[in-house]
Amino acid sequence: MLKLDQARVLDRIIENVEKVMVGKRQIIEKTLVALLAQGHILFEDVPGVGKTRMVKALSRSINGVFKRIQFTPDLLPTDVIGVSIYNQKTMEFEFKSGPIMTNILLADEINRTSPKTQSALLEAMEEQTITVDGATYRLDKPFMVMATQNPIEYEGTYPLPEAQMDRFMLKLHLGYPNQVDEVEILSRTMITENIDTLSPVCTSEDIVKLQKQVSQIYVSQALKEYMVSICQKTREHQDVLLGVSPRGTVAFYRAVQALAFIRGRDFVTPDDLKELAVEVLSHRLVLKGEARFEGVQPSEIIQQIIERVAVPVVREQRKGSK
Repeated sequence: MLKLDQARVLDRIIENVEKVMVGKRQIIEKTLVALLAQGHILFEDVPGVGKTRMVKALSRSINGVFKRIQFTPDLLPTDVIGVSIYNQKTMEFEFKSGPIMTNILLADEINRTSPKTQSALLEAMEEQTITVDGATYRLDKPFMVMATQNPIEYEGTYPLPEAQMDRFMLKLHLGYPNQVDEVEILSRTMITENIDTLSPVCTSEDIVKLQKQVSQIYVSQALKEYMVSICQKTREHQDVLLGVSPRGTVAFYRAVQALAFIRGRDFVTPDDLKELAVEVLSHRLVLKGEARFEGVQPSEIIQQIIERVAVPVVREQRKGSK
């Protein structure tokens, strides 16, 4: 089980973000899943539902370095990662880092820039490094990209390439608040808990320590096989052109470890897999043309597979158990 102080850190982060995000506890928890599992998040929703607010509140809560890039059609890769500039005094090139040198990077409206600029994030998201003019620079820990995008049917957007989508651990949808929550939002704007008034509840170093503990959460052999079976079924589905990649399977594994950790357990259960399957796997599917034409949704395919794959009986719950 989690130590009391560790559990308290997670509770305080959630409570802090809830001060400015009404009725979104489940989304906040899944955001923490990605952070603790060293993953990245893509928020896809219509404008005005609080995507940017969520990212800023989390970054303030962990006292990490926060930077924001507003993605636009004229944005260049060097605007993201930085550029080498020749210094006439020293007669040497000096690297001027871009906003990617941070703990939490908000890639706002990422699908409004060109695929060339979107691809500037690929190395950083996968390896936590950037390469400029043959020199490699390591990013600080923790490092997390939290991107927002409007639905691709909106004008002036570019669909994210498959390689980019595959690097996001979770794709989340905030959705509109219900009536009660929206009334509460109006009430809070009058008295308000502003994001700028939020105080940190932990440090970025605390998050790095928790990330190391998450990687030790136990996953039984039966659950590993269950996880792989789900991913393999996506590659065999009649409506799917490209199924979940091995990178996606690894992301699934790390995400369920983090969810178990947040739930206060040192082992993963089948319910953890079921809870995260859609958010972790569905955005990695590339559907066949006829399936898209018929309106088939990737999330529906993942749900079908979850229902059809037999759930294992897990007797082992932690290392050393018999």
